[in-house]
Amino acid sequence: MMVKSTADRPGTSGETRADHAYRALREAIGAGTLRPGEKVTERGLAERLAVSPTPVREALRRLEQDGLIQRTGPRTVVVADIAERAIDDLAEVEVGLRGLVARFAARHATPAQLDALDAILDAADDLLIVIVTRHRNGEDVDRHVAALLDRMQEFNDAVNACAANPVLIRLLEQSQVFSRPERRALRLEKIAADDGFGLDRYSSHRALVRALREGDSATAERLVIEDAQGGLAALLARPRR
Repeated sequence: MMVKSTADRPGTSGETRADHAYRALREAIGAGTLRPGEKVTERGLAERLAVSPTPVREALRRLEQDGLIQRTGPRTVVVADIAERAIDDLAEVEVGLRGLVARFAARHATPAQLDALDAILDAADDLLIVIVTRHRNGEDVDRHVAALLDRMQEFNDAVNACAANPVLIRLLEQSQVFSRPERRALRLEKIAADDGFGLDRYSSHRALVRALREGDSATAERLVIEDAQGGLAALLARPRR
């Protein structure tokens, strides 16, 4: 199966070809396109991504450091079968880094960035009202739920930008238990089973913005850690691969 990627082109955000290859392969592992125990070669992955082997080789070195692949030969690797304990350890790292991002954001967020965070939450509030109303009337809400998830991802990205620390954000991206597509799919799956899924944590976003405005790094870190712990625990409450 072809893994879609732009890995052979430099990204507009300063990413290298290796960065694109790393992201594409990590998402493929997270989504199950590359399955645990599957044996692959550098050349085979380069063909899947339609790139040269060089960026794939660099991406594989990073994936090996992440524990997502295991080297079996000079040019061959096996997709790791991550044990439950390893997933739990990775989740703990992700939660800690998210809290650190919030701490930095409380120090560096600009008034314009904070206003943008409030605007995102205003849009999310409007969507939530529509969702609740339509659900009460027995109407379809899938499109609005998807839009709400988009706003929440936009909010998280905006908080990351407030931290003004590219190195920290890169570490966070590398340590995430789920790729963005997998996280989104799991959330939609949970919402389909429970239309109130995640709404109990939604109010903490306003409290976070207040803490950022006050420069209260300790409260910002605590709020994000609590939210991240709850979110990951809910997503991980399913049969492991």
